[in-house]
Amino acid sequence: MTADGWTQVVREQLGLGALLPLGGPGDGVWIAESAARAGVRRQVGALPGAELGALGFSAVGDRAVAGAEAGLPAPPTAVPPGPLRITGELAAALDAPLPVTVARTRAALVAAARVVGLGVVEVDLRVTEVLDAGPGGAPGPSEGAARAAGAASTAPDRAGRPDASDAPGDPGGAGDPDAAGASEETGASDGTGDDVARVAAVAARVPGVARLTGALGGLAAPVRITEPAAAEPGGAPALPRRHVRVELAVAADTGPLEVGRAVRRAVTDAFPDHPSVAVLVTAWD
Repeated sequence: MTADGWTQVVREQLGLGALLPLGGPGDGVWIAESAARAGVRRQVGALPGAELGALGFSAVGDRAVAGAEAGLPAPPTAVPPGPLRITGELAAALDAPLPVTVARTRAALVAAARVVGLGVVEVDLRVTEVLDAGPGGAPGPSEGAARAAGAASTAPDRAGRPDASDAPGDPGGAGDPDAAGASEETGASDGTGDDVARVAAVAARVPGVARLTGALGGLAAPVRITEPAAAEPGGAPALPRRHVRVELAVAADTGPLEVGRAVRRAVTDAFPDHPSVAVLVTAWD
């Protein structure tokens, strides 16, 4: 690959952002932050008297190493399963008290995150701009108060924990989002051509799968198969069975977590040795 080609690969991988866990520790589904952000915005839709600015996601509390549960390795540098925090910026009109607008926006973000499958328990919003009422009472950008110094902010709010079925795992530190895809798991390979093709065909047939991607690998390899290997002294636990990672995009009218779970079941059941499977959603079309 040429230098320009590698530059493009790195740019695409960094554009994914952090790899965020969906559901609980046993679900084995992750979503790229870029896809999660777009999905949350789509679910929130138009907000009365407010406009969302930048949005970010981070882990709440310390985390154990991702993928330590029952031989289910996570994608490289993925955030381990557990509760998440949304941080964001907000432009708000003054036709309602700011605390009311912020609370309304926070509730909308938590509800949207749950649709995606993200275990969001805290939302930290900062009002960075004041909107004027435009024609017909619709909010429009303020000319004099935009991004005023000392913009109002809200303390992090602890939302309800996920349902018991999605209970978070051991808390631990998040991986470096900028390093996403920069390293490959030990012992990984593209697997045999027949097995890779079989995984790809099975995954592509699952309802809700828009297409297979391969953005994390950077070389158009949406399927990665890792063979069992003995544990290195002081290293990661040995894999008890083959492990498959599938990268894909899901359709906009489906739920990433539900589609990811269905792909895991389909791929596991497609092989006599029932490999473990992790799914990474890199786009939500």
